Amino acid sequence: MSRARWSLIALVACAACSHSSPAADTPSTAPPPVSSMPAAPSTPSTEARSPRSSAAPSSAAPSSTLPPLSATARAAGLIDVRSIVPDAIVDLRYRTANNFTHVRLYPRTARCLVHRSMVAGLKIAANRLRRQGGVLVFWDCYRPHAVQVRMFKIVPDPNWVARPGPYARSHEAGRSVDVTLARANTRATCSRSRTVQHHCLLAMGTGLDDFTPRAYAFATAGISAAAVANRARLRHAMAAGGLTVYAGEWWHFDGPGALVPRPHLHAPLR
Repeated sequence: MSRARWSLIALVACAACSHSSPAADTPSTAPPPVSSMPAAPSTPSTEARSPRSSAAPSSAAPSSTLPPLSATARAAGLIDVRSIVPDAIVDLRYRTANNFTHVRLYPRTARCLVHRSMVAGLKIAANRLRRQGGVLVFWDCYRPHAVQVRMFKIVPDPNWVARPGPYARSHEAGRSVDVTLARANTRATCSRSRTVQHHCLLAMGTGLDDFTPRAYAFATAGISAAAVANRARLRHAMAAGGLTVYAGEWWHFDGPGALVPRPHLHAPLR
């Protein structure tokens, strides 16, 4: 996920904005300015509901069959998200060209890795959504610093991509995720464009890295009532696990200590 600024369409842009509180679900009094990618700021930047049903069987491999992580990843406290959310749909956009850079940035075999500090929160969120017949779809997880550097080389505009810094935060620290929702019932039918790994994506109003005001977490203008409800459903589940939405992007959630500067991990994604 890139935290793109609305400098081309907004009157004011800034380097960081505040997160909404995980205990509350109300927007700030003014529309939040959007920061660049979460690795850069030194301050926090921050369709109808599916019927209740039991979760469909997962197509993901059980954690016992997942390939072992590298020693570097283990030392950094990273784990494969499927080991804690077995039914997670991993749809990493940066391992394809279907992203804002139009370039494949991750290996095709890249895994969704998160820091162990996110384990409890993601379990709580996934369990809550599972009871509602939903499943988490992961668009981005841990992002190596080298990828952040490459992103900036491709789009060298700090209004769109954060200039790589000396410390890791957010995705670069494995403490933030970009997620959306899908129906857990794999027998449901939906259009091909709304299908991901045999699951139907729920309407959210925009896709990943949508650089318009409709991507604000609490946006309502130009967003269907169903999408507004689905965003709230996602926020509530993530907040139950202590994961905080970034007000400028409905899909981005920070775990504990996500914005604390840390040494770069330099761990591989596979």
